[in-house]
Amino acid sequence: MEEMNQEVLEQTNLEVGSVVTGQVTKVEEKQVLVNIGYKSEGIVPISELSSLHVEQASEVVSVGQTLELKVTKLEDDAVILSKKAVDADNAWGNLEAKFESGEVFTAEVKDVVKGGLVVDLGVRGFIPASLVEAHFVEDFSDYKGKELSLKVVELDKEKNRVILSHRAVVEAEQKSKKKETISSLKVGQVLDGTVQRLTDFGAFVDIGGIDGLVHISQLSHEHVSKPSEVVEEGQQVKVKVLGVDVDNGRISLSIKDTLAGPWEELSDKLQVGSVVEGTVRRLVAFGAFVELFPGVEGLVHISQISNKHIGTPSEELEVGQQVKVKVLDINVADQRISLSIRELLEDEDKVDYREYQQKEESSGFSLGDMIGDQLKKLK
Repeated sequence: MEEMNQEVLEQTNLEVGSVVTGQVTKVEEKQVLVNIGYKSEGIVPISELSSLHVEQASEVVSVGQTLELKVTKLEDDAVILSKKAVDADNAWGNLEAKFESGEVFTAEVKDVVKGGLVVDLGVRGFIPASLVEAHFVEDFSDYKGKELSLKVVELDKEKNRVILSHRAVVEAEQKSKKKETISSLKVGQVLDGTVQRLTDFGAFVDIGGIDGLVHISQLSHEHVSKPSEVVEEGQQVKVKVLGVDVDNGRISLSIKDTLAGPWEELSDKLQVGSVVEGTVRRLVAFGAFVELFPGVEGLVHISQISNKHIGTPSEELEVGQQVKVKVLDINVADQRISLSIRELLEDEDKVDYREYQQKEESSGFSLGDMIGDQLKKLK
């Protein structure tokens, strides 16, 4: 105490703007008295204690505390001082350095106000609601008293404006973690994931802090009109990594490839020579794709559609039509099936011919009779 008193006794020549060192001798509700070695004690009004609103002086300082203060007014024997002014002078240089370097630092949330959060950095720092988190926050009441990692994103000393962002820190951490995770992924890897959100073109799945896209075509072996037919938000799923783009941070995933597919069980249902019924799903220039089972289609080449020459498949077939087809070839590895309608038509013709031939042999049924019967059918 004696050393402190000796120091402040030397502070005899005061003028507005001077910075002095003082020791708190009394804390009243709305002001603080400080020994600065002057003929009278200095007064620090409550409004000059902090850059933030203070209800009682005891929230900021206590008796015996040593403070750096700026002289703001000299009135007769009264010396008016400001702690806030010194804190602000020190803070601006520090904040400018942080702003230039992009340094991340922590600060306690002192108040929740309309539109965001307030922190005390020696000057009032404001975190707009949109810069608090990377996600939407409806109620900020729990943030008061919480320590947040922050970056200075806007600084204007003339306007006493300090804008901070916690969101920028969170997003930088997420980006770093995402890049690290993406780099560790391997094509063909099977992972557990959680469906985060659905879009018209697929589902985004979280695979450990990063999202990958399961395109709608990779959701199921069966045709899917919209993702909600197959998955829902929050659902736990297994996914297979199809592709990794480290530079652009994109991951392609498949749920379909983790499921037992209809092609794997095809040998129990279908063999070469089988005759089955299917539905025409697509018509293309070179033929028609016919769905035999959910997720399994075969091609009827244009040359196998009819026993007469046709220019386009639509001359004989239409989408949605039910047709009988004969299996010509099955390639499970390439998921290809060759089908024929023509061979069934030719088989029918052969049956008809043999029927007439048997009649002729057993009862003298003539070729002329056969032609007559065919003409009757045409009529």
